[in-house]
Amino acid sequence: MGTVLSVAVVLAYVILLTFVAVRARTAHEFEEFSLAKRALPLALVFGSLAATYVGPGFSISFVGRGFNSGFLFLGIGLAYAIQNILVGFLIAPRLRALKDCHSLGDVIGQKYNKKCQVVAGIISVGMCAGLAAVMAKAGGGVLSDAFGLHRWTSVAFVVGVTALYTTFGGLRASVITDAFQFSAFATLLPMTLLIAFAFNLKGGVETFTNHAIEATSYGLESTPLIEIVGFFLAWLLGETLIPPYANRALASKTTKISRDGFILAGLFSTVWFIVMISLGIIARSIISNDTAEDLVLLNLVKMIMPASGYALLLVVLISIIMSSLDSLLNAGAVAFTQDIIQPFKKLKNGQALSAGRAATIAIALVAAVCAVFVPSIIEGLLLCYTIWAPAILPALIIGLIIKKPRPLAGILSMGIGTIVAIVFEFTLSDLIGIPAIIPALTFALIVYFLGHWFGTVKSGD
Repeated sequence: MGTVLSVAVVLAYVILLTFVAVRARTAHEFEEFSLAKRALPLALVFGSLAATYVGPGFSISFVGRGFNSGFLFLGIGLAYAIQNILVGFLIAPRLRALKDCHSLGDVIGQKYNKKCQVVAGIISVGMCAGLAAVMAKAGGGVLSDAFGLHRWTSVAFVVGVTALYTTFGGLRASVITDAFQFSAFATLLPMTLLIAFAFNLKGGVETFTNHAIEATSYGLESTPLIEIVGFFLAWLLGETLIPPYANRALASKTTKISRDGFILAGLFSTVWFIVMISLGIIARSIISNDTAEDLVLLNLVKMIMPASGYALLLVVLISIIMSSLDSLLNAGAVAFTQDIIQPFKKLKNGQALSAGRAATIAIALVAAVCAVFVPSIIEGLLLCYTIWAPAILPALIIGLIIKKPRPLAGILSMGIGTIVAIVFEFTLSDLIGIPAIIPALTFALIVYFLGHWFGTVKSGD
């Protein structure tokens, strides 16, 4: 009976989500598909940003990290909140002020040249596909563990439903469904914390404090300082202006809305991290100590909730995953169309829209196939962060700040940053004991300034 109820609630949610997506209207122009005609109000920018970044990494995995290492990861997570606030103040308004930009690659192309745009587009599509694979793994894991489905069936269901409404509705459907999903998980998971604290934690505040101290002490003792520094840098820089976030900055109605949306999302993330870490700490006194990190939240709710409550949690977790996945699919499709195809062949509006829809489906298929190779949610996210930060951020941020950036600096920074990150991550990082993001960022910055010193300005400047 409990399983039937859970299935019924999940199916009802999917039907309601589909209705919301249909009400968002099918995109008929590429401008609508990519940037929702640059008309997003503050509520949708904030809700969509929050829904996009509070994916399984910042929910399922942060609960698991709270379970294993207490408040250690809260300090690391706060780096992410700081990053969003700084982006809101310093970067997002500059992005929105640029004209005729549909993607991050467009921005880099406008600041450097067409070659830099294509490289940025390739990196952006790869990043979106990689992060989408992490989301697909998480979604498949939730459905598989809940209903005993084969992992491939679960992955196909989550990716298929998300790709369906994203393919036809574009960014507008993505942000409207994100806002709907945000209202669900921003309410229900904090309620889960209150229920667990009030009715299932014996000893109340004292027990919670003891578990927090014990777990945090263990986390600090078992994690080398250089690894903590690597985590902090990854969370500070790894998701900075990834394509879904950049698209929301570009799609906002005004520069003020772009700025305020990121600042509010950063402030919200602080509260969210506290809730997730606290759930993990409470779980230490309720579930088995040898529970796998990615299963802590599911097992906790199984212990404290009736079947109907567990079904509601499934809805929340699915909404968290789909809200991140739809944004990644849309942003990857826009980057592929605008940054990889358009520089070589100018597409008419209808052709660009068709290319974007086809790219959405292709990226969804790649993500579903690659999901099986993702070791864990946190490890998958850290790999993507390690590559993204050195590959894009020096060229993007410096290019937005200085007046005449050199194309040679941009191409060297993106190319060398990507190569060093991959080489260190897969061959040298464990050998020398330094997180790959540190040497990769260092090399990316060095070659950027060398390229700026020896390079020439873009023709026409």
